[in-house]
Amino acid sequence: MNLSALDDFTIEVPSWAYGNSGTRFKVFTMPGGPRNPYEKISDAAQVNRLTGLAPRVSIHIPWDLVDDWSDLRAHAEKLGVKLGAVNSNVFQDDDYKLGSLCHPEKRVRDKAIAHHKLCLDVMRQTGSTDLKIWLPDGLNYPGQDSLRGRQDRLADSLQQIYAAMDDDQRLLLEYKFFEPYFYSMDIPDWGTSLVHCLALGDRASVVLDTGHHAPGTNIEFIVMQLLRVKKLGAFDFNSRFYADDDLIVGSADPFQLFRILSEIVSLGAHRPESGVNFMLDQCHNIEEKIPGQIRSVLNVEQALAKALQVDQEALAAAQVEGDVLGAHAVLMDAYETDVRGALADRREQRGLPRDPLAAYQHSGYAESIATTRTGGAQLSWGA
Repeated sequence: MNLSALDDFTIEVPSWAYGNSGTRFKVFTMPGGPRNPYEKISDAAQVNRLTGLAPRVSIHIPWDLVDDWSDLRAHAEKLGVKLGAVNSNVFQDDDYKLGSLCHPEKRVRDKAIAHHKLCLDVMRQTGSTDLKIWLPDGLNYPGQDSLRGRQDRLADSLQQIYAAMDDDQRLLLEYKFFEPYFYSMDIPDWGTSLVHCLALGDRASVVLDTGHHAPGTNIEFIVMQLLRVKKLGAFDFNSRFYADDDLIVGSADPFQLFRILSEIVSLGAHRPESGVNFMLDQCHNIEEKIPGQIRSVLNVEQALAKALQVDQEALAAAQVEGDVLGAHAVLMDAYETDVRGALADRREQRGLPRDPLAAYQHSGYAESIATTRTGGAQLSWGA
């Protein structure tokens, strides 16, 4: 089994996955939760240390604001990881009740644009090249605001942010079909995101989050189409049963994860030169944070390893011959391949534990942080 194509594949993990989180009704705390961004990075570094798959950590502004970015950057690099994409936040300020970049009032739009310029400055200090924007703007009622007017304001706001970027910086624009608003989101789908990215220029691309689609959406089709026009800039992995559940990758529908990665592999987009940044975006509400992230990156690795087993020549031949069941069988043969032993062997050959989850449980790290992280307040969603 040839798994050499995995050698350069990496996944970026989110800093916010290590803090306390929960439901709309309760945030659950766990022993040893991080109290500052430094401790978040330390926890994230454990995932990379045990899996070799997660050398970058996404940060969120203002959740991860620090006084000295060079110091946080040095802290990360000392632990063997780098600071990755910078995520903006325009959903936790009273001024953004009716929108941020789409707000009818210029003062509020200007405030949101200034926040993104702050994120660009953070990128310059951390070495990040990706500004990731998830826009929570939208409407709850017909007639509440002009749909057309909001798109025009959004286009203008994005253009101002794009103009402030350096030549080596990218704007990654995410979409979500509902929540927090329910009548209309201002970037509800990949088409709307793509329209704005095309208008902005070559350094603007779409972010696809697997939890941000209506039930039954063919996500692998969207992946293919965005890759086809070279506008898939980043990929947020999580899993969902109903909506934006943010569950461990592959936990709800591992076959969907395989189908998505099969499209990615067929176009070579799993390789670094494709420019696609593969990330996790999820919260662990009831499970332990670090093991949850380890399980997620391992699930992606396993699905990718299966996708690499697809016999592309046999698949193409069956497709040309109109052999419907034969073509489907090629995919199913790859999906049903048990790659776990080969991946464990590969980890061992690279000096990594065969079973990263078991290695973490026996490492003593969880007990250590529960003992040493005393005093102060644990970080949680929104903090």
